[in-house]
Amino acid sequence: MLSFASNTMTALTPLDGSDDALLERMRQDDVDAYRTLVERHIDHAYAVAMRILKNPADAEDVTQDAFVKAWLNRHRWDAGRAKFSTWLYRVIVNRCIDKQRLLKTEWLDDVEEPAADITDAVTLIHRQRVYGRLEDALHRLPTQQRVALVLSYYEDMSNIEVADVMGTTVGAVESLLKRGRKRLRELLRRSEGDIRTGFAD
Repeated sequence: MLSFASNTMTALTPLDGSDDALLERMRQDDVDAYRTLVERHIDHAYAVAMRILKNPADAEDVTQDAFVKAWLNRHRWDAGRAKFSTWLYRVIVNRCIDKQRLLKTEWLDDVEEPAADITDAVTLIHRQRVYGRLEDALHRLPTQQRVALVLSYYEDMSNIEVADVMGTTVGAVESLLKRGRKRLRELLRRSEGDIRTGFAD
């Protein structure tokens, strides 16, 4: 759990109700409703930021900023405008992109694959290394491609939802996904086939 959550959620008993109901209460300065929204969404929001930034401290900063913004803008919230989760992802993505413009990322060297899967332990290590290579390859992509892939594959969003979060068109999202998958396949050409298959057209 993020330190933001642990510091803010002391003795919290989550409230029932939809996000819209909680947002309506939050507009009336109901702190408990706000805390419940944070409790409900913070882990997922952090996971998205972490996938994009691959830096725990930066991901936590972005996530905290997003929830602070939600509270500061509570009186402006229009329930008919968008789902809270969509708005939250949009803020997270935009903050991550801003962070990326300021950061220089150092890439991990490729990990040598084992010659053969001799034991279950070796098989597990091999799979962990391949997964690590996938994570590294994903982080080598241009930010927009990486964001589109994270939202589409890890968050299981439709192209329409991804476009809404990213503030672009469905056609642009489809192009980002296509180019991102192609680049990933190039980066993973020496990795196991089942990893590449997951990002097949």
